[in-house]
Amino acid sequence: MSESLSFASEKSGLPPGSLVHVGEVHDYPHSISLINYNGTHLEKRTIQSIEECLHYQNTDTITWVVINGLKDVSVIDAIGKHFNIHALVLEDILNTHQRPKLEEFNDYLFIVMKAVTLEDSTYSISYEQISLLLLSNFVFTFREKPDALFQPVIDRLNIPTSQLRNVGADYLTYVLIDAIVDEYFTMQDNLDELVETVEDELLVNPSTKTLATIQKIRRELIFLRRTMPPLRELLKALHRSSESPLLEERTRRYFGDVYDHVIRISESVESYRDLIASMLDIYLSSISNKMNETMKVLTVFASIFIPLTFIAGVYGMNFEYMPELKWRWGYPALWCVFVSVSVSLLIYFKRKKWL
Repeated sequence: MSESLSFASEKSGLPPGSLVHVGEVHDYPHSISLINYNGTHLEKRTIQSIEECLHYQNTDTITWVVINGLKDVSVIDAIGKHFNIHALVLEDILNTHQRPKLEEFNDYLFIVMKAVTLEDSTYSISYEQISLLLLSNFVFTFREKPDALFQPVIDRLNIPTSQLRNVGADYLTYVLIDAIVDEYFTMQDNLDELVETVEDELLVNPSTKTLATIQKIRRELIFLRRTMPPLRELLKALHRSSESPLLEERTRRYFGDVYDHVIRISESVESYRDLIASMLDIYLSSISNKMNETMKVLTVFASIFIPLTFIAGVYGMNFEYMPELKWRWGYPALWCVFVSVSVSLLIYFKRKKWL
């Protein structure tokens, strides 16, 4: 075990390839899961060390190793030693602040992706870095925390007739990447519902809470837009430009399908950007209209009371010779004038459609 750092800047001064975990430390137990399979065989178990999976290197089966938790640097170091993985790759696995990328080597591929989840309560997008190592018959998956993201993949492996059981490690890598990208569609659906809710609030009763939600979505979209371009480049490379012998031509076509999915998600993120900008304009307009309605009502009341105040002011003066003050019906007559003036003004405002 080793100490974890919160920021990459804290590694300043360390030599390249230093194995130090950088990122959030999650309160989950560290575990290593192994699934070994082919068309007729399936083995699933939990192992304690990387050395337990070394004998699978000389078999004709596919071995999928899932490392949950990155704080135990010794596990990552053991993978580097036994499978001849470059020290800089191991360093990138432990640094969870990486951008999505693909690095090609002679006998393995290194892939970094970001899994996303939209939190319903806080309207924030949580990111998890998932690193993949693709070898000839091994796939290593490095995760920050365990969850059910890859459970559909495991369910497919449990089916003896599944296509996944009869193809190579490159196809398993495609399936894992596809599962990660599918979560972006789930996030997109949740964002659609959230945006619709905010739009309804804008039209009915905008408040400071509504503005805070809009700002929250806007801030999360900024981070999401930083993730999409490198993710597009990653899938584009796997689909078209990669010359690695580890990728079969048939699997490249599947990567092309995932690439199309990422393009769709990227376009949706761009549309959200424009939508959020228009929502801010609608909010400001709604607040301005609401203020105008309030001012209009106050102005109407002020306009009604201006002539009444004038009449009351005239008869409130202490002149000695004011004949109306001596009238027996002067007070009721004054009230009749007040009511008549008020009703007349209300009817006038109504006809002008100011009310």
